[in-house]
Amino acid sequence: MKLGFFGINNGVMAEPDAMASVAKAAEQAGLDSVWTGEHVVLPDPHTPPSPVPPHYPMMDPTAALAFLAAETKTIALATGIIIVPQRNPAVLAKELATVDVLSKGRLIFGIGVGYLKPEFDALGVSFEQKGPRTDEYIAAMRALWLQEKPSFEGKFVSFSNINAFPRPVQDGGPPVVVGGWSKGAYRRALAIGQGWYGYNLDVQGAKDCLTELNGCRQEVSRPGDLGPLEISITPPPGPISNDDLKAFEDLGVERLIAVASPSVRKEGTDGYLRFIEGIARLL
Repeated sequence: MKLGFFGINNGVMAEPDAMASVAKAAEQAGLDSVWTGEHVVLPDPHTPPSPVPPHYPMMDPTAALAFLAAETKTIALATGIIIVPQRNPAVLAKELATVDVLSKGRLIFGIGVGYLKPEFDALGVSFEQKGPRTDEYIAAMRALWLQEKPSFEGKFVSFSNINAFPRPVQDGGPPVVVGGWSKGAYRRALAIGQGWYGYNLDVQGAKDCLTELNGCRQEVSRPGDLGPLEISITPPPGPISNDDLKAFEDLGVERLIAVASPSVRKEGTDGYLRFIEGIARLL
């Protein structure tokens, strides 16, 4: 079982010294990865389903991971997730290729379609077309990463007679990990992703999601070059026990990405460092 840490770019860690300290501690402790979250903007006043208040600090994922590429040496740097339909795919492809180069091939590209309509409205992006836009953007980004002479023709993005360097270090580009609990997310993970990511799921919730995901396998033609679908889960906030580890492992989960509880967050950097130590004991 791989163990990761979620939230390296927000809250207390939207401050560079704290971010670097926790990422280095995670690397030294033997964790496999650190993961960012993303909301470009947040509704004000705070209204559900927005996960945090509007004043909650959240660093841009690509900038945060580029910073951490210089502060760490071996740990994987993951977006968990980037809201793809809110981004320009050519610009995002350039940003992520840059992070992959700076980190010497340590980037994991976690993606999602988003769920806060006010965020889409503020960015001038259609909320209703977020799924098809995501699929097309990923295909366009892979064209920019992998084709000798990139070209793409789609409904939302088209280009030809251009090129973009640097290219990612990783063969095939950074692995794509699809987040989300909807049937669309399961199908997307199977069709275009190297992994699927479920956030805030206990053992039963993970079991239910994996049952639905596996039910989609007969409906989706999975390209052979994607390899087996890697399953990552973030359990509810708080420490992870050995029993939790065993239960998730029995479901076929290959990575647990721990997130700190509100009480740990109130303790600041020291609380996060103790949290990392607790996760490391599971190794």
